[in-house]
Amino acid sequence: MYDFKGKTALITGAARGIGRAIALELARGGASLAINDVNESAAQEAIQLALQAGSPKAQFYPFNVADSAACDAGVEKVVADFGGLHILVNNAGISIDNLLLRFKDEDWKKVLDINLTGAFYLTRAAARPLMKAKTGAVVNIASVVGEMGNGGQAAYSASKGALIALTKTVARELASRNVRVNAVAPGFIDTPMTQSLPEAAKTKMFEAIPLARLGTPQDIADCVAWLSSDKASYVTGAVIRVNGGMYM
Repeated sequence: MYDFKGKTALITGAARGIGRAIALELARGGASLAINDVNESAAQEAIQLALQAGSPKAQFYPFNVADSAACDAGVEKVVADFGGLHILVNNAGISIDNLLLRFKDEDWKKVLDINLTGAFYLTRAAARPLMKAKTGAVVNIASVVGEMGNGGQAAYSASKGALIALTKTVARELASRNVRVNAVAPGFIDTPMTQSLPEAAKTKMFEAIPLARLGTPQDIADCVAWLSSDKASYVTGAVIRVNGGMYM
């Protein structure tokens, strides 16, 4: 467990899955939480769990990460409500899968707007309060397919690959102000989506993973907590692969 007492974390897509696991892990360390998501009922449930886990304060912020003005206003409200911002986790994301020749323009735009442009908007909006915090940390949730590609996921893999490039550039820009910017690249994670796959698809998935198991949301949360903490004070511009050896 890491010490996040006195720190505020804004986590996007934090109502369920990986985002919720990250929120709860930071809560165990005593972080105050700004929970962003589009699912209010799930977000409110995550807030109650976070408070039970040890967060002194947790609130819901339903702004759209793909809206620049909404991101600016959302960060401004978080800072006003909590008195500052120390950690930003850009976790919100969607995947619309199809073969290149069948991919629709609007689907390409939607995936990049949320996965990539949303992270850009929020990081830009959060940069000043993070610099003011003097120990700011940004963690972007990328993906193994952002490094290795995957058939049928042109938009998703492009958005995650670009997110890695954004991570490295912003890390260079903000390092002089002691704001660290890193990325976590998950592999296949055990979620309701992967649980519903046919057994043949699961078998093929396992064969591609040297550790022969799916990752868990907690695997990702543990890595994000470390990168967000003072224990990783000399780590910036890194991409941490949490993928069971699927891509090395």
